[in-house]
Amino acid sequence: MRLTALPAFADNYIWALVDSAGRAIVVDPGDAAPVLAAAAQQNWVPHTILLTHHHDDHIGGVAALQARYAGLEVVAPDDPRIPHATRRVAEGEHVQALGLEIDVVSVPGHTRSHIAFHTAEHLFSGDSLFSLGCGRMFEGTPPQLLASLQKLASLPPHLLLCCGHEYTVSNAVFARHVDPANAALARRQEEALAMRRDERSTLPVSLASELECNPFLRTDTPEIRAAVSAHLGRPVTDEVDVLAGLRGWKDGFRT
Repeated sequence: MRLTALPAFADNYIWALVDSAGRAIVVDPGDAAPVLAAAAQQNWVPHTILLTHHHDDHIGGVAALQARYAGLEVVAPDDPRIPHATRRVAEGEHVQALGLEIDVVSVPGHTRSHIAFHTAEHLFSGDSLFSLGCGRMFEGTPPQLLASLQKLASLPPHLLLCCGHEYTVSNAVFARHVDPANAALARRQEEALAMRRDERSTLPVSLASELECNPFLRTDTPEIRAAVSAHLGRPVTDEVDVLAGLRGWKDGFRT
């Protein structure tokens, strides 16, 4: 299967997995236009759409794609705010598409019904997990977000993270502020800056790299606990407290 990242809007990615027969699994098409253009240029046809959550920049192109391609399966979480789904899925379910078995993981936090999908090679995390960051808590709670991130962190480390936005460079600035002595993080920042200078995507990236570099996946480490405690001006009480403090810190962070 060939993986393609289709840029959309200012910084979104729509992901496509294309098989040798020219059929594609499309993830989070917030805009139909990049999908239609890539399908025409690269000679493939959407077969299945996977949706991680209800935000319009992830689902806004679905209706137009359904109008263009009859019988298109649209797999989504059980959320009435996603009106075009042909199948609703939840934690532990599996999607069979183009010979792949795709596992569904419930990851509330950014939204209450957010899900992620992973194959044997790829993790499509939507806005739950970004490279060097995570999504804002628009609807979830710190315990929910921590549980979701821990669930993703427990997946096989060779998986390639395919998230919904190109945020790596800006996330790296905050991550280095929190964890300045992390050599792997410094290398990842340099790599990401070089990629963006060459107008290349910083994604996908291995989950193994994120486990070394992403402060939101390292809330159990002494370095992150100490940094959050210093920022809050008090000792943190537990890992939920660390994550809540870290997320609040990031929300207000300005370079």
